[in-house]
Amino acid sequence: MRTTRQSLTGGLLRPSTEVAEALEQGAPIVALESTIISHGLPQPRNLEVAVELEQLVREAGAVPATIAVLDGVARIGLDKSQLERIAGEPGLRKLGFRDLPAAAALGASGATTVSATSFLAARAGIRIFATGGLGGVHRGWTDSQDESADLDMLSRTRITVVCAGVKSILDVEATLQRLETRGVTISGFRTDEFPGFYLHTSGEPIDWRIETPAEAADIMRAQDALGGPESALIVANPVPLSEQLDPELHDRVLAEALAAAEEQKVTGQAITPFLLGYLVRGTAGASLEANLAAVRGNVRLAGQIAASWSRGN
Repeated sequence: MRTTRQSLTGGLLRPSTEVAEALEQGAPIVALESTIISHGLPQPRNLEVAVELEQLVREAGAVPATIAVLDGVARIGLDKSQLERIAGEPGLRKLGFRDLPAAAALGASGATTVSATSFLAARAGIRIFATGGLGGVHRGWTDSQDESADLDMLSRTRITVVCAGVKSILDVEATLQRLETRGVTISGFRTDEFPGFYLHTSGEPIDWRIETPAEAADIMRAQDALGGPESALIVANPVPLSEQLDPELHDRVLAEALAAAEEQKVTGQAITPFLLGYLVRGTAGASLEANLAAVRGNVRLAGQIAASWSRGN
């Protein structure tokens, strides 16, 4: 017998009680990814940060919905024991959108990347998602054709992503060109330049500047009113100058990391964790602190946008 879309979703995508109630009431909700917990931070700090980020969402007046897949079920909002599992379970998979059907069918568990989190959040009816940095076009793309699945997913998912730009190990200019081609709207929150993830700016210009969370919500409403492709809105929120990674240190260590990757022939999915890990070690942890500063700011702003969006709907 053919399974209907509704019954399939009911079994494979499960909001927490708190998130389900917020969805029913039209209350503000912010989706959070889980890879930063499972793969981005050492234990036990990863769990501390996960709890902290959820608290920041609450302080902004919204409900946090950390997303992960546990035993084949996409959980939209995690309780304490589930957060602990994501933070501590060894060998937890990193799941992009393409991995979700296999994880569901085989009962696997994993943390969700930007592409998977965006899809699951939108599928559950959540419109705002906060993360650190997006994936994008890799350096040397003309040879490797290496491009993050984030870009394709954002081109066909109606969600607002608050981020600090794309990871600075990537080709930022090429990534912005790809986002333009795919019809993804980019706005800078109180900035005319695209953020540089660890850095306050990448030096690349942004066409649209907004000053308030309400303006982001207004753009979201205009997206819906106009119709068209179900593409995302990126709200680019730079890490404060006082908390950015020292630009000279960043450039020097990144150059060393790229040279090391080429020497060791690191390619494909292994290249991003290799470069990010090299940056953490080469900056004595300063890159990690800049990353967390950016994530905190993004989570706060996302909560404010969610509250503004909820008031107008």
